[in-house]
Amino acid sequence: MDAKIYVVGAGIIGICCAIALQRDGHKVVLIDKIGPGAGASFGNAGAIVNGSCVPTATPGIIGSALKMLKPGGPLSISPTYLPQLLPWLIRFSWQSREQNYQRNALHLVALTKHATNSWQKLLTNTESVDMFKAVGWLRLFETSQAFNANASSRQLMTEHGTPYQTLNFDEIYDLEPNLARIFQHGFYQQDCHFISNPERMLQSLTEHFVANGGEFKVAEVTNIKVQEQQAIIETTDEVIYPGTLVVTAGAWSTKLTKGINYSAPLETERGYHMMLPVTKAISRPIVHAEQGFVLSPMETGLRVTSQVELAAVDAPAKYRKIRALLPKVKRMLPDAEMTEQSCWMGCRPSLPDSLPIISQSAHKNIFYAFGHQHLGMTLGPMTGELIADLVAARKSKIDLTPYRADRF
Repeated sequence: MDAKIYVVGAGIIGICCAIALQRDGHKVVLIDKIGPGAGASFGNAGAIVNGSCVPTATPGIIGSALKMLKPGGPLSISPTYLPQLLPWLIRFSWQSREQNYQRNALHLVALTKHATNSWQKLLTNTESVDMFKAVGWLRLFETSQAFNANASSRQLMTEHGTPYQTLNFDEIYDLEPNLARIFQHGFYQQDCHFISNPERMLQSLTEHFVANGGEFKVAEVTNIKVQEQQAIIETTDEVIYPGTLVVTAGAWSTKLTKGINYSAPLETERGYHMMLPVTKAISRPIVHAEQGFVLSPMETGLRVTSQVELAAVDAPAKYRKIRALLPKVKRMLPDAEMTEQSCWMGCRPSLPDSLPIISQSAHKNIFYAFGHQHLGMTLGPMTGELIADLVAARKSKIDLTPYRADRF
């Protein structure tokens, strides 16, 4: 048996778990089939949404989803995948009931209220801090109707102590003077941060991990199983007998945990981005509420992120909808250059209740950290701290019962 801790999956969750365990004094090996941040962590909007408390499954979500399914809308469902997806959709619908919604919000904010502090702790003594920008999170509305429809979400934020400031027309353009004068309302979360280059951040954190004695192994894990209480990792290159195993493989996690007889209701919310040329026209990530997209001023260019596509994790990407946003982006930022640099698709791992699994498994030396849906970048460092607590069998700063693997 190898006494090292093996972390399978090198997205932001896996890298943060590896660093937290390393800082606890463990010898850690991080395994990924491609490299650091090759999955959903690579292509997100870069927002660290401190105090995020609004679950994806909200009261009335079914009606809202039907509207978003219209041509050009931000939601699409693969017809051929629908039969497989239906059990998850039923669970998701159940979680949108008011009682479940309120409970899930409480457990979500218990994690996210530590986001900024956990990121600051993670970045201590690293060379990655320059990418962590204190610029806030801005959500804008063209119409009073759309702004008023968002009132319940803002009320939930107020109830859970998530600070925000509502903005009028003049206040919006004091913050972002280069936007077209089309927005009438907004709200601003000043205590949120922005990762200006998620790819470079993950590479830099991985380099930090390796420089401090960690091992990074490129290998495809094909199976995980247990024999006589011993965890076994099968890869395309070798068979590994780890002392401790942490599964952080995002949307692919439940494919691996089937070998140890565990299956969570994990589905794939496929998201897209398009890169445009670098611009200094905006200073922070901005959500266009009605159109359902985010503009993020990355080091590498202006990133347009959008869409929830419910389809198989390995289905071919469809870039038509993300490209169709160009005229809407141009309307919002008329002076920015609209030449497409690249398009990308990634898979968000989502559970029906909008809460991740952060848990010991039924096997004492196997742990799970996956299902962070839209908040993987926000919750990476906090998840790493909690996994380190679980491995050490010490009390965590929050109750981990709501995130246990056997809750479904």
